[in-house]
Amino acid sequence: MKQLSASKKKKLLADLKKYRKKFLAGKSTDLDEAATRLMINSFLSDVLGFISIEQIKTEYMIRGTYADYVIQIKGKRYFVVEAKAMSMGLSEKHLRQVINYAANEGIDWALLTNGRQFQLYRVLFNKPIESRQVFSVDLGDEAQLKKSVDDFQHMTEHLLLKRGLDHLWNRYQALEASSFSKLLYSSKIIGHLRRQLKKSYKTKFSDTDIISAVTRVIVDEVRDVKPRKERKRKKHTRRNKSQTIAVPQTPLITASVG
Repeated sequence: MKQLSASKKKKLLADLKKYRKKFLAGKSTDLDEAATRLMINSFLSDVLGFISIEQIKTEYMIRGTYADYVIQIKGKRYFVVEAKAMSMGLSEKHLRQVINYAANEGIDWALLTNGRQFQLYRVLFNKPIESRQVFSVDLGDEAQLKKSVDDFQHMTEHLLLKRGLDHLWNRYQALEASSFSKLLYSSKIIGHLRRQLKKSYKTKFSDTDIISAVTRVIVDEVRDVKPRKERKRKKHTRRNKSQTIAVPQTPLITASVG
């Protein structure tokens, strides 16, 4: 998986801290949309490293309406950005808006933000159009800054050109329950578990025994033996399940953006 170098990650973290200190630490959250736009301009250029005007397309016209930003490098559009006032919480209505922009322009990625919260979505060109939240970060929470580096690095100019968002999406898909369960039920894993149980308990087990036990673990989630941090992570995963977004019945330009 593509990663920034240690030095570039360190700089990204420093830039995120500067952004937080300048716009979020101790500041009022009662900002209108115009003031929030100034923050997003700074985030896109100073944190993610895009060049103003050349790569950050503002008020980008899509089907007679205007998306706040489209990130475009050498003619290739990577993601849409919709900025809302910090005084507003991000809502389903805002999500539908940014997904519609991306879908109608054939762009695979959409970033919804109010300058404090950043939510990145992958657009799935199914019928109807769907979206999946790949990550959500609150930069007002200092404790989230280090973790956010692992997420935001894939959106930087440096990694975009190296298919950073593709790698982020592959990682997300690999860790989805549907993908992970296929591995758990594979003959190789079932065989390994059977041998380990025989070794530990001096008793033979059939594949059916192991499959039934794995199913019980998946269904019951064995909450009584999971560490607390694991339980929190599981809840976070459930919040990020796929969302179905109704898109107006207009022709879509479905050029693939990798």
